[in-house]
Amino acid sequence: MTSRRNFIKKTATGSMALSFSGLVLPSMAHANILGANDHINCAIIGVRSRAKAHIAAIHTDKNAKIIYTCDVDDNIIAEHNLWCKENIGYVPKVEKDFRKVLEDKKVDAVFIATPEHWHAPMAIMALQAGKHVYVEKPCSHNPWENDLLVEAQKKYGKKVQMGNQQRSAKSSALAVKEINEGIIGDVFKGEAYYSNNRGSIGVGNKVPVPSTLDWEMWQGPAVREDYRDNIHPYNWHWFKNWGTGEVHNNGTHEIDICRWALGVDLPDSVTSFGGKYAYDDDWEFVDNQQVTYKFGDDKFITWTGHSRGKILPNQPGRGITIYGSKGIITLSRGGYKLYDLGGNQIKDIKEGGDQSTGTNTQGGGSLDVNHVGNFFAGIREDKSLNSDIKDASISTMLCHLGNMAQDAGETLKIDKATGKVLNNEKVMKDWWKREYAQGWEPKL
Repeated sequence: MTSRRNFIKKTATGSMALSFSGLVLPSMAHANILGANDHINCAIIGVRSRAKAHIAAIHTDKNAKIIYTCDVDDNIIAEHNLWCKENIGYVPKVEKDFRKVLEDKKVDAVFIATPEHWHAPMAIMALQAGKHVYVEKPCSHNPWENDLLVEAQKKYGKKVQMGNQQRSAKSSALAVKEINEGIIGDVFKGEAYYSNNRGSIGVGNKVPVPSTLDWEMWQGPAVREDYRDNIHPYNWHWFKNWGTGEVHNNGTHEIDICRWALGVDLPDSVTSFGGKYAYDDDWEFVDNQQVTYKFGDDKFITWTGHSRGKILPNQPGRGITIYGSKGIITLSRGGYKLYDLGGNQIKDIKEGGDQSTGTNTQGGGSLDVNHVGNFFAGIREDKSLNSDIKDASISTMLCHLGNMAQDAGETLKIDKATGKVLNNEKVMKDWWKREYAQGWEPKL
């Protein structure tokens, strides 16, 4: 991670304030314009990886301060404290129990970068404590939580932004604006993909819980399991008790941009093909997947996920293509390109700044700066959020439906008003709501 000075220097060119069709992308560097006297005290919960991108972005705002960092692993806390000292010049107060952070009335906003089974329950508890919430994607572990979080935001009235930061990319906003104006004619297809080469996670062995880890708090709302040596700190993504698979872990980003560009919400139907092909290990989700979402008779979105095995020939690790009757637009976090139907490039718009365009787990850069800046503008001046939870939950629901269709092994018919599956009772029973550990089921 770069120093604060280098970070600000690299991101300055990519954080200009833009407004397209009411979408405001404020600069954190210009946060003094957006309410200089409105100081925001922040708490970061879960500090191993993504939290560092959050902290670096928060730190570019002179009127925001991180007053707490929270994690259940002493080793992660120790490493993070050193990182904070080097990169932001101070070490926030450390707390292992996030509930004590929520009790502190000085905390205005909570950033959640925990494992996914914690996202919605923790966000709801933060709202109930009167905090604004920035929650990493996906915003929920299951569809029931998805709906409950939207209800909680409405009930408690605080701002909730999901961390799909490409929604705050000025080049993506420009592309969507021009698509709406007809630059590629009538749009009909959004194509999203993610490609990585993740290794085997092996077969876990039951071992004593490390003395540095609060395994009980780590599990929180999840049904209790024995500690094994291939779960923490990252491979929980691939276990259904805690994670949601690659379609959520990374597909959320690109599926969301496709949905934005096509102007669609919940689909009429969802079909998924795929399987686990690469290794015989504990990974519980498919590692290669193709999901198709159908919207009426004239639009559809596909997501291709290659978790373990790169897409070839030499493509970037992730991306989006939007197809129209008059042309094609490709989008990434680094910009967008416009082509005619013959494949001739007409326009190449660069995002600028320093953004994470690849597949590393930390991310960071100007898109995070813009996204956090938009969140702060929402808190300070009631500006519209670029990924307000009501809209972000729809993209999250699409990912849930992708997992459900894969498990069902058939095309699922969807109630477009609720997202519920109409033609498969078993998949609804198995996937709509999880079993919670005693005392941890979220309630409003």
